[in-house]
Amino acid sequence: MQAAGAQISAAVIGDLGEIGGLPDQARVLVLVGKGHNGGDALLAARSLLAKFPRATVEILLCLGETLLRPLAHRALDELRLGAGTRCRVVTMDHLRADPAGFDLCLDGIFGFQFRLPIEERTGEILAWVNRHPDIRLRAAVDLPSGVGEANASTVFRADFTYATGIVKEPLLLAVNAAAVGRLRYLDLGFFPDELAVPGAPNRILLSSILGPLAVLRPTQSDKRTYGHLCVVGGSHSYPGAVILAVRAALRSGVGLVTAFVPEFLAAQCASQHPEVMWVGCPTNNSGGMAPGSLRLMREPMKRATALLIGPGLGADAETLELVRHLVADSGGPLVLDADALRPEIVREVQTQTFICTPHAGEFKRIAPALYDGGQFKAASGVLVLKGALTSVTDGRISYHSPFGGPVLARGGSGDMLAGLVGGLLAQSPAAPLLAACRGVVWHGLAADLLARTHGQVAVENSQLLEQLGPALTQIHGRLIDGAAGVHGPERSA
Repeated sequence: MQAAGAQISAAVIGDLGEIGGLPDQARVLVLVGKGHNGGDALLAARSLLAKFPRATVEILLCLGETLLRPLAHRALDELRLGAGTRCRVVTMDHLRADPAGFDLCLDGIFGFQFRLPIEERTGEILAWVNRHPDIRLRAAVDLPSGVGEANASTVFRADFTYATGIVKEPLLLAVNAAAVGRLRYLDLGFFPDELAVPGAPNRILLSSILGPLAVLRPTQSDKRTYGHLCVVGGSHSYPGAVILAVRAALRSGVGLVTAFVPEFLAAQCASQHPEVMWVGCPTNNSGGMAPGSLRLMREPMKRATALLIGPGLGADAETLELVRHLVADSGGPLVLDADALRPEIVREVQTQTFICTPHAGEFKRIAPALYDGGQFKAASGVLVLKGALTSVTDGRISYHSPFGGPVLARGGSGDMLAGLVGGLLAQSPAAPLLAACRGVVWHGLAADLLARTHGQVAVENSQLLEQLGPALTQIHGRLIDGAAGVHGPERSA
């Protein structure tokens, strides 16, 4: 419980960095039930007070002090003893009469053992907190109160939910997304990695999956050691997308990048990014690639270790037919993104290694080509479903990334993710699932750093690229198990 409190405190401080941080004179409201998650919330508050000596904490014992379980009661006593006058127990009447706001509200009313029904008074507390106009950040411990196997009519609506030690399935359900907010996983080290059982339906990705990327590279290596990625994209309508994808691929550590773009883009791109081999392709009347481009692509692609198709490609019929032929002929590992995510194209890759990176709308379009009776048809295929909680699946196990946030809700984010995944696939062409998981985690960690450094609003998406290096640097100091980096069924439901 002490470890959980400390990690919740640290995570909250980090996430508040996206909106200016926790002020020195922060005001914190803690909602406490009777169980261990209430104790975790109290110890988190204690840790916050230790770091912010001028902060204060208001405690609402929602089910009364007499029902507190021993560990939760001990946490309350420790908080009172350490905080003195900076901590006080309050009632709902007091809160209703107090016009001041809160910098943070920690929800520790109900945890994993929650079952319906909830008392009317508790429902009123949740409703009051949800509609309060001046709470900067609402954070739930383990589960938002009221969310469970069956939900209450009123649930705590969190900005962040901090899962400690285990992630329960309700946190992963789309129906609960608005209540959960952004999911964070706090690894308390309860479970040894060898307990992970192959075949578990859901796992949580850890930053340690990037561990092998954060260590020294072999001295005896050259550019060919780290793969060769070919990128196909760009059009008159979307000239920037392929540039973002290529720039992200370069940051992935790949050794060589060849980019096939409409000929009017090639010279300008080469002047800005001379380390890339830019190949200008003939264009059609729509500003996309003409069929003659295929002749230019075939020979260079024989030397590539992976292929990325789609960023900025455009959707005219002639270009899409070119891509269909290209995919059918490629035979090697590839990433399909953006306008390359078409059923007729996806059907061409059922027998080879590939990664698809759709958002929800694109997934709906290609799902019939990927699934048959609910079963994933491709033996070597990987799906990256982008969203508030991005998931990666090979059809057997789903890996969920608790990194990233609304700072990614901008045009170009997906192009950079595709480039990052493509570059990683080129370096490990036999491990598409690993490349996809690493790309998603790295992309999300960089987004978190960007938001904490510059906020969520006044940023340009390409600034994400500048955070990829710092994301790896931070990981090096806190590796847990760089070879695995996922949590199995003991830590997810």
